[in-house]
Amino acid sequence: MTQAEIKLCSLLLQEHFGEIVEKIGTYLIRTGTQPLRMIVNDTGLLLDQVKKALCVLIQHNLVTYQLQKRGFVEYEAQCKRVLRILRYPRYIYTAKTLYNDTGELIVEELLLNGKMTMSAVVRKVADRLTETMEDGKTMDYTDVSNTFVRLADTHFVQRCPLIPETPETPDAPPPPAPILVINEKDMYVVPRLNLIGKGKRRRSCDEEENGEHKAKKQKQDGESSEPPPDDGIYWQVNIDRFHQHFRDQGIVSAVANRMDQTSSEIVRTMLRMSEVTTSSSAPYTQPLSSNEIFRSLPAGYNIVKQVLDQYLTLLADDPLEFVGKSGDSGGGMYTVNLHKALASLATATLESIVEERFGSRCARIFRLLLRKKHLEQKQVEDFAMIPAKEAKDMLYKMLSENVVSLQEIPKTPDHAPSRTFYLYTVNILSSARMLLHRCYKSVANLIERRQYETKENKRLLEKSQRVEAILASMQATGAEDAQLQEIEEMITVPERQQLENLKRNVNKIDASENQVDETIFVLESFIESTMKKP
Repeated sequence: MTQAEIKLCSLLLQEHFGEIVEKIGTYLIRTGTQPLRMIVNDTGLLLDQVKKALCVLIQHNLVTYQLQKRGFVEYEAQCKRVLRILRYPRYIYTAKTLYNDTGELIVEELLLNGKMTMSAVVRKVADRLTETMEDGKTMDYTDVSNTFVRLADTHFVQRCPLIPETPETPDAPPPPAPILVINEKDMYVVPRLNLIGKGKRRRSCDEEENGEHKAKKQKQDGESSEPPPDDGIYWQVNIDRFHQHFRDQGIVSAVANRMDQTSSEIVRTMLRMSEVTTSSSAPYTQPLSSNEIFRSLPAGYNIVKQVLDQYLTLLADDPLEFVGKSGDSGGGMYTVNLHKALASLATATLESIVEERFGSRCARIFRLLLRKKHLEQKQVEDFAMIPAKEAKDMLYKMLSENVVSLQEIPKTPDHAPSRTFYLYTVNILSSARMLLHRCYKSVANLIERRQYETKENKRLLEKSQRVEAILASMQATGAEDAQLQEIEEMITVPERQQLENLKRNVNKIDASENQVDETIFVLESFIESTMKKP
């Protein structure tokens, strides 16, 4: 765990959960697994505060607990899961793209609350959608339920582990911590709920008479006392499935850039056919026959079988080896080589960063080393066609930044410099790790900058919010235009310009965070894929 990762985790926890949760989360990330007593002693917080903070962290899957043999419970922070908070906007946007506003709000609610029952999610989302609709229109629970079922069928949401049902024995004391288990077959099984109803709008105080309001409230209270039919079955967002989708999108985009749109659509079809059957950590997809791929192509692509076979042959013969041929049955069996695809994406990212940071000539040397594997300095000069002095400066510059590495091969045991070959090479894995570390630092700096910008303009932001609240209340009571204009003029022209500059700067910082996170995702996926490769 690097200092950059710890700092970024600390900033993310503070921004989303506050100081107390951040203090406990950072302490667990730094120290590793700890029992409750040690957390209370070392953080100096009250026992009640620590318990509540741990509940919040466990609810959001940021901390796990384990029962030790001695009988006490130890808590462990999941640093990688904390860093995923950075990617929440991307998960929500993906859900919106695939399943419209309903899917977006379902994923948003699950991310905001950590774990929720299906009935609670459906009611909350239906109410939120009804709020945004025109007067007289409401969102039906059935529509939201159907979208939830589709998300579960495509594995974007999954069940949380449950406490197993065991026969109660009066003599045996309850365990210090429950052991949660889940059957893999039940992870995506949606409970059969008969949710009948529509989303409700928030009521204003003057909307109805007091007697009628109280009667309805009592009726609602009576209904809520009964447990929902899916009580105890909680759901969470399946982050690995979203990562699988991002990876697939990256591979399809790379194929489209390298070849053409039809090739990318064929690869997209292959990935879509195997997205549920292939594990997110698998090095390649399940083999698919040419006939199966042909039958599964989108309706808009009117290509004949012979043309499809030609495209598949071209993809299989491509040097990048995104698609490989694994057999000849069924018109030819083809797989998508996920590990090689991720390696190509990571290499392209590294090349791009070297070009932006060191210039096009350094990028030429970098690509040359990637292709030739090991080269002496003289060979680099000759192959890259760069003067000796410039080539030496560029190599040493990249060496000092750990972009390239130097390997010594002695001719004699004494390692004398005159009798040693010095070969330059690129270790993609170590370069990816170094750049990933820099990305974490960059995101932490961006978050700190946003916090500084907001803090510097805190008074102005509070004034703007007060004015907006006054305007909203006056519009609701039907105030005249002259009165509204008078309230708007409370914020002067220079203050308005300052607010616009702040908004523009914060939007730039947010966009930068998302762009850096895309680079982080490519590098992390490549590193994980390489580490898992047998």
